[in-house]
Amino acid sequence: MKAKAGIVLPMAMLALVLSGCAGGGDDRETRVPEAGYVVVKTEAVPLFSELAGRTAAFETSEVRPQVSGIIKARQFAEGGMVGAGQTLYQIDPSLYRAAVSQAEANLANAQAVYGAAKARADRYRPLAEIEAVAKQDYTDALAAARQAEAAIAQSRAQLEAARINLRFTSVPAPIAGRIGRSLVTTGALVTANQTQALATIQRLDPIFVDIQQSSTELLALRRSLASGGATPSSAEVRLKLEDGSDYPLPGRLEFSEVTVNQSTGAVTLRARFPNPSGLLLPGMYVRASLSQMTAQNAMLVPQQGVSRDPTGKATVVLVGPDDKAVSRPIVADRTVGDAWLVTAGLKAGDRVIVEGLGRIKQGEKVKPVPAGSKAAPAATGRGAGS
Repeated sequence: MKAKAGIVLPMAMLALVLSGCAGGGDDRETRVPEAGYVVVKTEAVPLFSELAGRTAAFETSEVRPQVSGIIKARQFAEGGMVGAGQTLYQIDPSLYRAAVSQAEANLANAQAVYGAAKARADRYRPLAEIEAVAKQDYTDALAAARQAEAAIAQSRAQLEAARINLRFTSVPAPIAGRIGRSLVTTGALVTANQTQALATIQRLDPIFVDIQQSSTELLALRRSLASGGATPSSAEVRLKLEDGSDYPLPGRLEFSEVTVNQSTGAVTLRARFPNPSGLLLPGMYVRASLSQMTAQNAMLVPQQGVSRDPTGKATVVLVGPDDKAVSRPIVADRTVGDAWLVTAGLKAGDRVIVEGLGRIKQGEKVKPVPAGSKAAPAATGRGAGS
């Protein structure tokens, strides 16, 4: 029994040694970490900016009287929609009707005087030719006829002015839109030259959004466009409302101011948005997202593949020659969605490691696999022994 035990023990130890040697090869294979990579490529990338802005009415009109008088009636609902030309207020027309009647009478009188003066001049003309009457008498008669004719034109103009003033007693809406509250009541005295408006009308569909952009950003934009590395983008603008929700309809950039506001150092950009439901009201604070330029030959790297040192410099890890991990500094100053926009340090075709970075060391050999692919299952001891 002792001899058998002495034989079994060395055999067991030999089996363990052989098993350890066989397993050592698998461990060396599994020590090569997998590196999920993406291949860098160049593409045209629109660069978006989010800027603050406020809404402004597309058209605004302050309703004022053009004649003086007492307000007899208000003919609109406050806060409602009014059409262009719709009567809003009625001013007492009595004095203006009388002025029209007086102008009509003056015109009739001028026409009668002209008729008599012209007939006299016509009678004097043949008599003056045969010297039956003095030529001066004919000249005076002709001048009187022409004065009477001018008086008719003057009376007609006065009649037209009187009719216009009478028409102005009905105060119309200059534009179509939503009218605010009335600032005068029935019985109030209004004058033609008053500064106070009777009411204000605003057209809200479409509506403007005035966006503020710093002159520094505008200068950088123009330099980028001048360098040829970027091209102007489309003028489409999207809005985010005060409650954080997105406005469903896109707008378009109309123009930018040519001067910088000295107090804010900003330039105003104006965008135009459809507003059929009236959701946007004048004075609302919004955030506008717009792309003013498109970067040509740009390279995007997922954010998880970019790390920064304590000084803020960005680096990436590449799959280098012989599948070894190589660290490389890059220039990445802004994000585009979930990726960094790389402007220097990479070239098309580089393989940037974005998965498994925690298991990879500089200069170490890696097993490159496309990012997002499933890792191969590790071999178990039981499978290796079988």
